[in-house]
Order: sequence, then structure tokens, then C-alpha cells
Amino acid sequence: MVSSKDTAIGIEPQSLLGIDVGDLKLRGALSTAEEIAQQPAVWREVLAQVRLNRASIDSWLDDRLSLPRVQVLFCGAGTSAFIGDTLAPWLRKDFESTNPISFESVSTTSLVASPQQYLGDDRPTLMVSFARSGDSPESVAAVELADSMLSDCSHLIITCNPNGKLADYAERSTKSLILHLPERTNDRGFAMTSSYTSMLVACASVFGREAAAMEAVCSMADNVISERVPDIARVAQGEFDRLVVLGAGALEGTAQEFALKCIELAAGKLVGISNTPLGLRHGPKIVITSETVVVLLVSNDPYTQQYDRDLLDELRSEGKAGSIIELSSKSLFPDYYETIEDAWMSLVYIVYGQIFAFLKSYSLGVLVDSPCPSGEVNRVVQGVTIYPFS
Repeated sequence: MVSSKDTAIGIEPQSLLGIDVGDLKLRGALSTAEEIAQQPAVWREVLAQVRLNRASIDSWLDDRLSLPRVQVLFCGAGTSAFIGDTLAPWLRKDFESTNPISFESVSTTSLVASPQQYLGDDRPTLMVSFARSGDSPESVAAVELADSMLSDCSHLIITCNPNGKLADYAERSTKSLILHLPERTNDRGFAMTSSYTSMLVACASVFGREAAAMEAVCSMADNVISERVPDIARVAQGEFDRLVVLGAGALEGTAQEFALKCIELAAGKLVGISNTPLGLRHGPKIVITSETVVVLLVSNDPYTQQYDRDLLDELRSEGKAGSIIELSSKSLFPDYYETIEDAWMSLVYIVYGQIFAFLKSYSLGVLVDSPCPSGEVNRVVQGVTIYPFS
């Protein structure tokens, strides 16, 4: 089996994710397989891009983060919103600044529907927008609303499509900085894979969170892609119709994305929910049956991890779930002893989740690159009317 490193240096792979490339083409799954497998190599490209522009990024960013009462809003729709859900709690905990900064994550789908609830406090704001295409109706509507309702709003646009409507808006704005990510982050497949993780890497790096552990994370993800597929397949291709994914803190957004990937790629034939380990007991636990796979994303924070392990012990002793998957640094890489922060470790977990979703979809006979050919759900959201707000 080849790793993403092989494809990055131009060697044509014979198989991806354990499946012959010819079969992937015939089954309409090649683009998604390539976009999952290339991620560690693409993350390295994104890091190189941020490092190359480090001085200009820091100069622009520092001016805005030094403003009194400044708030940073992470905004995106669907999968893009989960980037902010991962980064906001992480940065609230660890961001180093002499100036108090508020980090919040709000989806554009919530903001556009109820702008006064999220933009009613007129304070200096940096809106960070994540967009694969930048053509979703809510993407441009959100930045336009912020500019009309706030007296001092700047925009950091992180996008995979330099020709999208959001990129065009940013180019015309005098208070915007735009990061165009490498071309191959703009997934051709229906589901967001490379785009999601690359935008997360870019934003975390922009805010000075480029940890030395990032190279270890790339190597770990490479290992999952090249060595762990048979283990993932044993569960993913089994008989189950429910999925529960759990994660706390910075991993809550990752759990949401893991579950959504499985719902999307399985074309709705698999029902998935996400929650926190503590939240599961407050009702949602009732969905667990012998036809359910439970995935728990274990935190590397020693305090948080206590709650994760309590729930794992409880679920195992009850024996109701069909399968329980513990995803942790220890379970995946028992010989690696450095502690990696959860936001970085989430990249390894979501690669696992993408492969899990891909293999489940493939086993169900779904066209992975286009799981909804009838058009009720589209790669770029359609059918949304944006109404004027005053």
C-alpha cells in the first residue's frame, strides 16, 4: 500500500486506501481517495506557505489583535464551521497576548439567519472566514452583514478557491487579508477532506500555534493512511447502521465532522450523531444498540481524559454497543511519548474518520465522489435565498 508521500513526489500509485486505482475509477471514488491520502503532504505545503509569508501576516494580524475589546469570530458553513469549533476553545486556553481577546466560533448558517444575536455588540472584530469554494450563499452574506453592522471589522479569508465569490469580496476590501491555499486543497469530490484539514492547519499556524509536533502529526497521519486501513476496514465494512462519535473541548468539533463525513459519504444510509463524553449520558446514550459503532476521541489533556476513560469503561462494561473504537495517542501510537495538543491531534483523528467513512460508503456501493447524484444535496450549497437585513 502506498502512502501520501509517494503521491506527493509524482509516483503513480497502484492502490489508494487499500483499493486498486482502476477499481476506484470504475466505482466513482478516485478523487475522494486521492484527497484523503494526500493530506500530510498538503499540510506541509500549507505550513511552508504560512512560513514564507510570516512577516506580513504577523504585521497585519498584530495590528488587529492589539485593539481593545477585540473579538475574533471563526465563521464557516457545515464542515467549515467545525474548524472554528476546534480552534476557538484551544486558542481561548493557550493564546498568548497581553491584550484580552475573545475567540468565538459561529457558523455562517446561524449568523446569517440571526445576525443581531451575533453582531449586536459593536466592538472591534476580526472575522476569520473558512470556505472551500467561497461560493456558498452564506459565505459572502456573513461578511457583508459584519461590515454593515460593525463599525470596525477586518477579515481574514482562508479559502481553497481563488476564483470564488468570497475571494473576490476580499480582494475588493481594504480591510481584508486573504490566504489562497494550494490548488489541490480544493477538493474535487463531494465531501470536504483536504480542504477542511488544510484550512485548520493554516489558521492554527497563522495564530502562532505552529507547534513542533506538527511534523509528528504529519508522520502519524501518514502511518494511518499507509498502515491502518485494514484495521479500519474491519469495523467500517461491518453490519451497522448507527454511529456515535464523542469528543470534548477542541475535539468536539472533530467529533461533529467525523459523524458528518460518515452521513455524507454513506448517502444517508448510516445515521450518525456526535456529542461530548459527558453529554452522552444526558439522553443521547439511548440510541446505542448492537447495531451501533461508538467512536471516542480521547483527549491528551490529563484532566479531560479522566472523563473520556470513565465513559469508555462504562460502555465496555455495559456491552450494548456493537463496536467501541478508542482513538487516542496511546491506542494508535503506543511508542510515542510526547504529548500533542488536541487541536493538532484532531488532524490524525479526522483522517481516520475520513477513511472510515470512505470505506463504509464504498462497501455500501455508494458513488463516493458523488453520493447524492439526484441533487438534493450539492457540493456547493444551492437553493438559499439571502434576505436584506436592516
